[in-house]
Amino acid sequence: MKKFKLKSGDTVKVIAGDHKGSEGKVLQIIKNKDRVLVEGVNLVSKHTKPSAQNPQGGIVKKEASLHISNVMLIEDGVAVRVGYNVDGDTKTRISKKTNK
Repeated sequence: MKKFKLKSGDTVKVIAGDHKGSEGKVLQIIKNKDRVLVEGVNLVSKHTKPSAQNPQGGIVKKEASLHISNVMLIEDGVAVRVGYNVDGDTKTRISKKTNK
């Protein structure tokens, strides 16, 4: 199983693709496809039929996934690479730039 250095709820910045420079919060990580959903980034229009939950139907905007390699974690307003510091049984996530 792959280990990703991002978690749900992290703030990330898009570093490649059409939405380069956009920032948002990670909503979900799709592990088997190496993809991540970021809030407010990569919105697509989905046409929906009328249903019980949405009696009007119409066009709905929703987030599409991005590849996990196209995003970086934001620490103190700066995009940073992430590493781990292991002390005995504890494993803490640190930024490579600031070692925090």
